[in-house]
Amino acid sequence: MIIGGLQKLTLLDYPEHVAAIIFTQGCNFRCHFCYNPKLVVPQSTKTQKDHSNLNESGLFEFLRSRKNKLDAVVITGGEPTLHQDLPEFIRKIKDLGFLVKLDTNGTNPDRLKILIDEKLIDYIAMDIKAPLEKYEQAVGVKVSLDKLKKSIIMIKNSELPYEFRSTIMPALHNLEDIALMGEIIKGADKWYLQKFRSNTDLVDKSFEHKQSYTDLEMKRFLNIASGYVKFCDYR
Repeated sequence: MIIGGLQKLTLLDYPEHVAAIIFTQGCNFRCHFCYNPKLVVPQSTKTQKDHSNLNESGLFEFLRSRKNKLDAVVITGGEPTLHQDLPEFIRKIKDLGFLVKLDTNGTNPDRLKILIDEKLIDYIAMDIKAPLEKYEQAVGVKVSLDKLKKSIIMIKNSELPYEFRSTIMPALHNLEDIALMGEIIKGADKWYLQKFRSNTDLVDKSFEHKQSYTDLEMKRFLNIASGYVKFCDYR
């Protein structure tokens, strides 16, 4: 497992639980608005090591020291499901007694099925980037829409707590797009809309100064999105 970083404490990323966040390195998307470029586009093996500053042994030493202090571990990226050793990696975390939340872009339904079937994850969050017809525009690469749809169905039928989430920005999304995205996950338990942040390093440098929607505009999107799922909010 290539570890890109560790956040030792979060009260926000796993609902109702105190957690740590493990960032895996590498991603098969190149989302213009992504604010983790060092995880998505590592320049070299040396960069990977320097950026993580933590090997797997050190990570598990940290987790053992936090037993009975943390409830859970969030595994995010990058895209965690790119790593073939992800199931075994999570199994080691579960053996320490932690709950595990997985953040994914939904492009690897086969590995996701393994994690669900073997009861290795306790909460799933999947990003919905855009309407299907605009997905490749949003993520910057070719996409198997069938795999995305397979992951969505699998997550909704998993009997696990889950959420879908979407980063919304004027350069890529409009009111009609929200309705089309809602159709993709219609009937889902939770959907969070997230405001685009431009005040940080992004994968696409040309997006670093692009405009975000206002709170009032986000509420308009929320009104539309709420008609497709059981619960919807924006962050």
